[in-house]
Amino acid sequence: MNHSKVEFEPFEYSYYDYSDWYSNNAEPTTPPKEVILPCDPTVDDKIFHICMLLISLVIMLILAALTRKNKICQGFARGSSSIFSPVNFLDQTQKKDLVMAVFGLVFSKLSMLVIAPEPLPFSEDTPADIKEYMKIIAIFYYPVLYYPVLVCGTLQHKASYAFGTLLSFTHFGVLVWQKFDCPQTPEIYKFYALLASLPQLACLAYLCVQFPLLFVKGPKTDEDLDSSYYTNYVKSLLKKKSSAASSLSTDKPTLAERILEVLKSYIYKPEKVFCFPLKLAVSTFVAFVAIYHVALLLVVLVVPNLHIVRAGIDENIAFLLMGFGIILSDDRMEVVRIVTFYTWLLEVCYLCAMTLSCVVSLIMLMRSMILHRSNLKGLYKGDIYSIYKSQNTIRPSKPGIVCWMGLIGYQAAIVCIGMVIQTVVFFICFLFLVFLIIIPIFYGRNIIVFEIAGKAWPVWVTMLLVTALQHVTAKFAFIKKESGTRDLNNRESLFLLTYLLFLINTVVGLIVAIWRMVITALYNIIHLGRIDISLLHRTAESYDPAFRYYTHSLKVEVSQSHPVMKAFCGLLLDMMIESGSAGQKIRDAEEGIRENRPNKATSSRRIRTRWQLLYTLVNNPSLLGSRKHFQTRRTSKSTLNGTPNHSAKKGSKREASMTAAEPVQSTAAPTNQDKTD
Repeated sequence: MNHSKVEFEPFEYSYYDYSDWYSNNAEPTTPPKEVILPCDPTVDDKIFHICMLLISLVIMLILAALTRKNKICQGFARGSSSIFSPVNFLDQTQKKDLVMAVFGLVFSKLSMLVIAPEPLPFSEDTPADIKEYMKIIAIFYYPVLYYPVLVCGTLQHKASYAFGTLLSFTHFGVLVWQKFDCPQTPEIYKFYALLASLPQLACLAYLCVQFPLLFVKGPKTDEDLDSSYYTNYVKSLLKKKSSAASSLSTDKPTLAERILEVLKSYIYKPEKVFCFPLKLAVSTFVAFVAIYHVALLLVVLVVPNLHIVRAGIDENIAFLLMGFGIILSDDRMEVVRIVTFYTWLLEVCYLCAMTLSCVVSLIMLMRSMILHRSNLKGLYKGDIYSIYKSQNTIRPSKPGIVCWMGLIGYQAAIVCIGMVIQTVVFFICFLFLVFLIIIPIFYGRNIIVFEIAGKAWPVWVTMLLVTALQHVTAKFAFIKKESGTRDLNNRESLFLLTYLLFLINTVVGLIVAIWRMVITALYNIIHLGRIDISLLHRTAESYDPAFRYYTHSLKVEVSQSHPVMKAFCGLLLDMMIESGSAGQKIRDAEEGIRENRPNKATSSRRIRTRWQLLYTLVNNPSLLGSRKHFQTRRTSKSTLNGTPNHSAKKGSKREASMTAAEPVQSTAAPTNQDKTD
């Protein structure tokens, strides 16, 4: 028993302890592990946060007084904001870059908070039993810390831009100072804190550039309803399409053209007549930041440990492998070289898997942006069934509000989980490819996969021949073409061949079933980070929580920020400001009467434009719920996809077709009740 204990004693130690693997006179070849001591920066984090909170509180009080004074002086302000409404998430025309930078800054803080030794900067040596509670408090603290920066960027006041410059420069300068003082930290990897803070530095540097520029340019008044974006959007809808653009080529595209079209479908190109909603723009940017943080964590958690393992491999690894019945070579040094090479291959496979996961996530993110734009354009025109696959109404709801509020967080979390799972699956695939196919072919040994496939070659040849036979006979023997139509031919032979190939098709079906599982798994894993498509069947899409969050948030976005609706509201506000009487102006516009009109042609053009706008609004599904006659006479059977079913009342085929038409294609005049509304 003693002899056995002495013989296997080295295997009871971890790979960090190498002293017992050598004799007393031998010197270890592996250098001792580097120890990183905790570092305290010159700028104390606790004092800095206390000072920043006090400065932020003073700035918020000053901004509150300024906004109150402006409201009293102006009396009526269009799209005005306050310190309690830092950003209008339903405004498609405001500057999105400042909001995206602040959200990226807060998310970066949250990503580092997960593994931070101290959740809050005010506490040191936090007990383990309350550390999780402190992390929950920190989740609310950091959004409050950067809240004044967000307010300064959206109030549209020179004083707010000056305060924003002060805050952004202070945050950026202190963060750079701290990272310069302490570039190495003991958690996970010595440079993890420095690398993880790069998105924060980038966002703060961008804010440091933008706030001074905004201060020099001054506040911008062309926002929301004052912007020309909504009127330009309506003009693009009402514009007549040229006949040349409508004529489509009947030539069949070549293979190269089809491949080029597929590649173009994954490249997002901005459009002049379409602005991305703020919520979707911020969620896309935060997802991009999340990809960086997850990739960094995946690298620093695995690669340094693989380096330690590879550095600790010596001649005694041969005895360890012999204990498991593995003999790579009789020469111990050759065993060391083989194991070191295999460990290096593990690292290469892992890095390739992680890189592929990042590339796939970025491609899927860009593809999601394209689909977001397509979905929004369809919903603006009333094309509801293509997205919801059922009769639905575009209006806010309780679950819709919840999903709309959490859309940014949902997108970031799903991207993180998707990247982790993709990396694991891709790593397993690379291991299978390298260790079971490439290495055996290169060295000519341990070709287990090829031996199994070689023994079963009669089965593979038989299935191949039978499949080829069915395809050839289906093309040349069992299909006949007459007068441009196709029909079955040689039915007796078809029935006989179907019976004879029944059992072999069962075997082929097993291969098809396995291949189906592989394709389904890979497809779902690749698209796991997307919320704009469902991973379930169309009949079960409502059970996919991520897709449900996305569709509900679109209802709120479209119903509250429809470009045509905002163009109409901006037109009404312009009339109120010009004359001070909205009712008189509306009556004048309807009757075609304008005071002091320059000429008859200009007046007719203006009246025709406003009637065209009214036609679009009458059949707009997102506005029907606000019309009086729709609210008083609405029944469960009178609406289809948010549009009144006139055919149910009058039986008119023409009116029924109007309800399914796009708003911009409506040509019938509204009813008297519609005019009143």
